[in-house]
Amino acid sequence: MKLAIVGATGMVGSSILKVLDEYKIELENLVLVASESSAGKEIDFRNHKHTVVSLEQALNEDIDIAIFSAGKTVSLEWAPKFAEKGIFVIDNSSAWRMYEDKKLIVPEVNIALLNPEDKIIANPNCSTIQLMVVLWPLHKKFGLERVIVSTYQSVTGSGYKGMNQLETEEREQKSENPAYPHQIHHNCIPHGGAFLENLYTEEEEKLIKESQKILGLPDLKITSTVVRVPVLGGHSESVNIEFKNKPELQNVIDALKNAPGVIIEDNPSENIYPMPINSNNKNETFVGRIRLDNSNKNAINLWVVAYNLRKGAATNAVQIAEYIEDNFLSS
Repeated sequence: MKLAIVGATGMVGSSILKVLDEYKIELENLVLVASESSAGKEIDFRNHKHTVVSLEQALNEDIDIAIFSAGKTVSLEWAPKFAEKGIFVIDNSSAWRMYEDKKLIVPEVNIALLNPEDKIIANPNCSTIQLMVVLWPLHKKFGLERVIVSTYQSVTGSGYKGMNQLETEEREQKSENPAYPHQIHHNCIPHGGAFLENLYTEEEEKLIKESQKILGLPDLKITSTVVRVPVLGGHSESVNIEFKNKPELQNVIDALKNAPGVIIEDNPSENIYPMPINSNNKNETFVGRIRLDNSNKNAINLWVVAYNLRKGAATNAVQIAEYIEDNFLSS
């Protein structure tokens, strides 16, 4: 694989390097890219020091795939420039997700939609990805009717800025550059992104619109509430799912057991259920507290946890890159 990582010095960029190493992906060329201010820095990968280059420099490198994790503004400006050179761009920002001509990909759900002409490919929002790998096998089995999801999102979803705010407040100091409008230590903030005219936040709107697009269900009834919590591990979601057909609990469990990338942790008598502290640096999505909804014969409740920097970003992007390499680039 001839790969560039744009935003290599950030949290997601660092996670991509770890995933590449864990997956033992062979790299013919690795180009690490960051802002002008970071150009010239060195990053060690597989006992070799790589010098960070600028975006302009990266365009002249021998690469086939570029994973962008440098924010929406950078992606809107630079992704087309890379694509024009025939480079496949996998973008982690929100820049391209809702464009009709851009694929929004979760490999376990819809990677077969990709073709060699798709030069800019969107990686969904972190909370959307973990929801999709759970909803998709259940939709195939029972048919989705309505989804209600409340998220409990780690501060790592706000990058170093969010993590630094929490750690500063834990030391009983005031954060000079806070990620959130309120204290996050000892607190929960029902606010993810800017508030929209419909009173939902940007994060809530992403979860709704992206889910409908990925599942191919534009009329799916889905609603969300996003909450930021003082956690450094993964994102958690409480999900109520109503189906077109009445589910049997064991059939739900069996569908999830057989779903790729999903691990069931569900033994209440032993206090076993997914927790973000246990998802840290893991690539799978964990599901537990699976139970019938006593108020609706066609519905269930469950709890979903995944590490947002891995399956919610880096791992999903690397899986897409592997598919491109295997299907469109290998001779």
